[in-house]
Amino acid sequence: MSELRKLVAEELATPVDPRVRAMAQAIAAKHGQASRAVLFYGSCLREKKLEGLMLDFYLIVSSYRAAYPKRWLAVANRLIPPNVFYFEEHELVAKYAVLSEADFRRLNGPETSSVSVWARFAQPSRLVWAADAEARERAIDAVSRAAPTLLGAAGQRKGEKPLDWWRRAFVLTYSAELRAERKGRSVSVVDADRPRYQRFTGPAAAEIERGSSGSWRWRRIEGKTLSVVRLAKASATFAGGADYIAWKINRHAGVEIRLKPWQQKHPLLAAISLLPRLLKSGAVR
Repeated sequence: MSELRKLVAEELATPVDPRVRAMAQAIAAKHGQASRAVLFYGSCLREKKLEGLMLDFYLIVSSYRAAYPKRWLAVANRLIPPNVFYFEEHELVAKYAVLSEADFRRLNGPETSSVSVWARFAQPSRLVWAADAEARERAIDAVSRAAPTLLGAAGQRKGEKPLDWWRRAFVLTYSAELRAERKGRSVSVVDADRPRYQRFTGPAAAEIERGSSGSWRWRRIEGKTLSVVRLAKASATFAGGADYIAWKINRHAGVEIRLKPWQQKHPLLAAISLLPRLLKSGAVR
């Protein structure tokens, strides 16, 4: 086992609030035997008070066809991964994204130019449910690819300090998606846990795979386009999608968005109608 994989395995095994584990089990149960692993990630990872927040999960499945009773959901997940769903359990709310084991591994590696998955799993996460030992090992292997992919994609500048490398890498990934975040959020991700990123730098740099570099101009075009397409798809799978969009913007961008009744009923149209204002204000970048 490599040093990086050991670090990732230890981090993924860090205990979480029992309610988070219970929600992960309920999400897995919803998709039956197709469920392989559930990972908890995002800003709520550092929060002790979970009420009023929306928790973030990834559900990893054996195949999309096995995960859904409706064929169109499997097709949508395969063509434009992931599918995103709303979930409630014991007075807590969450959204969870669905990826197959194969896609989860691929999207954490340098063979994909899309930053969406590897940028998130280069950050701390928790493996809160696994179907069996094999599923757990595969999840660890996939997550272990994320940090080398992130650092390799950014490339290290001569004389650049480790934490500055991470900060610049996250600035690049945030620029490659439509993000409702305060300015400086990409830097604060690192500053919130500097010792963690210091520990990960050497082991991650040692496993950077050939082909990790690439055009950030293309990543920005692809990433922002995919953000819009995924938002359109989520309008069909995500109950309360418009309210979530408003909550996300209000929480992370520091602005006050109040939706009109018609916007709550039509999340895609709501997002389109809000976008020019949000881009102009800088709330979405």
